[in-house]
Amino acid sequence: MEEHYSNFIRTDLAMEARELSGDIPGIREERIEGELAQICRITIESESAARKLNKQQGTYVTLDCPALLEQSPPTAEIAKALSQELKFLLNDLSGSMSVLVIGLGNRDITPDSLGPRAVEKILVTRHINAYMPEAIPKGTRSISALAPGVLGVTGVETMEIVKGVLDRTDIDAVIAIDALASRRAARINSTVQLSDAGISPGSGIGNNRAGINRESLGVPVVAVGVPLVVYAQTIARDTLSLIAKEAGLSGGDELSRMAEEVIREHMGELIVTPKDIDSIVESMSRVVAEGINMTLLGELYDEVRSIIA
Repeated sequence: MEEHYSNFIRTDLAMEARELSGDIPGIREERIEGELAQICRITIESESAARKLNKQQGTYVTLDCPALLEQSPPTAEIAKALSQELKFLLNDLSGSMSVLVIGLGNRDITPDSLGPRAVEKILVTRHINAYMPEAIPKGTRSISALAPGVLGVTGVETMEIVKGVLDRTDIDAVIAIDALASRRAARINSTVQLSDAGISPGSGIGNNRAGINRESLGVPVVAVGVPLVVYAQTIARDTLSLIAKEAGLSGGDELSRMAEEVIREHMGELIVTPKDIDSIVESMSRVVAEGINMTLLGELYDEVRSIIA
């Protein structure tokens, strides 16, 4: 059953794919208990392991932050934890390297708007460095930001837009922000995944486009994603399996299979998101943007923020 179940479950989180697939050669895992977050670092080292997990080779860092679900979450402290892991993935990023932050997704569809909303909060400095360098502290990194939209609106692949920008500018690295899908509703608004393997726009809703990664762009790409949706089939299967287990019933696997078929037949690829998704996206976009700003500006973060924000 586990093989069938893991093939059915749709998740963008490498940690969840790892949990479903069991022990696979070619995967290295490290877990760290932080003060506000449980950190899981998974490195996919072989092509065979990448195929089994349906992920690209690279390092995936997951921050489980239950504190984000509190009434007044410590967003500044969680942004710092995110920044530390982002620095871990960008370990070869020198102070002189120029970075482009891209927000993937559709600004008009709330569960898909994390990327565009986050880039609105990025402290962009490239234009100031070019035209008014005296206005900001010396040594401030050149940062630019872009929300390229989605293929259905622009008619242009996101990768083509980003590649066009890189071809005409001096960008040395890219950070891509996008919404993801999880297999557990509890991870919405409490989990952040970072990866140096890049990202496929639309992957959270099963609509993969051309990948945005080092191979396609020619520069390092780090993806930052937050789970904001769960497939209805996943919720139904997990619920029925739990009921069968708690009641000591046999046939839980068969019930889960039937639930999958019924939902698929009558509801299609139904995606579920919380009713307070507006406030969730606004809060998470602030956390993600602040973590990125801290990483890219370093010790100059507070000074640059006071000038630009």
